[in-house]
Amino acid sequence: MPVSRSAEEITARIDRLPSCWTVWRLIVLLSLGGAFEFYDLFQTAYLSPGLIANGIFRAGAKGLFGLTDQATFAAATFAGLFIGTIVFGSVADRFGRRAVFTFSLLWYTAASIAMGLQRTNVGVDLWRLIAGVGIGVELVTIDAYVSELAPARLRGRAFGVNQFVQFLAIPVLALICWILVPRTLFGLAGWRWVVFLGALGAIAVWAIRRSIPESPRWLAQQERLEEASAAIAQIEQRVEKETGHPLTEPMHVVSQFHRKGKFSEIWVPPYRKRTLMLIVFNFFQTIGFYGFGNWVPALLASMGSTAIIAMVYPLGPLLCIAIADKFERKWQIVSAAIGTATFGLLFARHTSSAWLITFGILITLSNNLLSYSYHAYQAELFPTRIRARAVGFVYSWSRLSTIFTSFMIAFFLQKFGTPGVFAFIAASMFMVILSIGIFGDRTKGLSLEEISH
Repeated sequence: MPVSRSAEEITARIDRLPSCWTVWRLIVLLSLGGAFEFYDLFQTAYLSPGLIANGIFRAGAKGLFGLTDQATFAAATFAGLFIGTIVFGSVADRFGRRAVFTFSLLWYTAASIAMGLQRTNVGVDLWRLIAGVGIGVELVTIDAYVSELAPARLRGRAFGVNQFVQFLAIPVLALICWILVPRTLFGLAGWRWVVFLGALGAIAVWAIRRSIPESPRWLAQQERLEEASAAIAQIEQRVEKETGHPLTEPMHVVSQFHRKGKFSEIWVPPYRKRTLMLIVFNFFQTIGFYGFGNWVPALLASMGSTAIIAMVYPLGPLLCIAIADKFERKWQIVSAAIGTATFGLLFARHTSSAWLITFGILITLSNNLLSYSYHAYQAELFPTRIRARAVGFVYSWSRLSTIFTSFMIAFFLQKFGTPGVFAFIAASMFMVILSIGIFGDRTKGLSLEEISH
């Protein structure tokens, strides 16, 4: 393959790639790294009973600010994610997607092992926060990585596959916790084994990261055109070998700005409006997603019902793949927010297990649609040179929000019960609808470079 002479040629070579296993394999490998974010985040709900039984957490409102240790545990998690996204989100723009993807997995592994060895609630929460820093960096990097490797016409489906792989971690976690948390094996409490297994899995993903090339788009933006050409040529050769015929000629794409990205760029048109919109969106969207996901065992008071709902998490993204590139992303986000609010209010009105499971599943599917669509959306609204730092900044507001909403959900649950929780969630989803519905840009069928102009 000849060396491309410009970043535009690299982009055109990426966007001509067909839908084939070579392309999807890269998306799956990246997504396996992201699966550990979900494995770790949803531990908040599943590990707490084991930590209470082990005497590390206390039952009832005896933790920080008079609330539960579970709320403090969740707040520590999202404090770490906030630090990771807002402070270190830009490192992937500076050092590259592949290097930061690898480093963040190793960070998560080391911190998780340390957390699994703690014997006090303070120690658990501290290392939980440190692990969250690594996960925060990882997720921002993966979003940028996936958006840059996927051809424009496949980008929505790529994030659907990405979310499917990541959400597989939730039923796996639920099953592992169901088996291990009530037990003690070889002198170690079951919750510790759950944490150690996540760390071991992250090491395995780190080992296979060698099959993933650096982002050709990022290399081209750094004016490392020879390396960018080599990276995309490696993918092209595998595609041609798989399909058995040469690739089509690259199509022309819009010109690109060749300069180092700066954080200040997110505050100038057209990115300022997008930045402000996504700050508001992220602050409120996480209330619906984690407000239900992290507290579902407490809301249902039945591990059987919780397990059924957990099994649905990977199915939602598969359904999303069917519509991913057929409808505007902003309207998918709005539809998801309407679903979460509506089904949440209906959930709060029923007490029978059948209806609780039914509406719990519908809330989960709505959250699936919300999660897949906004991860794709916010990554495609900014140019390659500032993508990681911009996504890290706007995404950090969701982490900041969840630090406080962890306590607020606990407060509403204690004072007003399940109806109070879902009224709070519905109000938050209304803010999501307003921010994206009114101010969101269209992205359907456009290349990343067209969207960024």
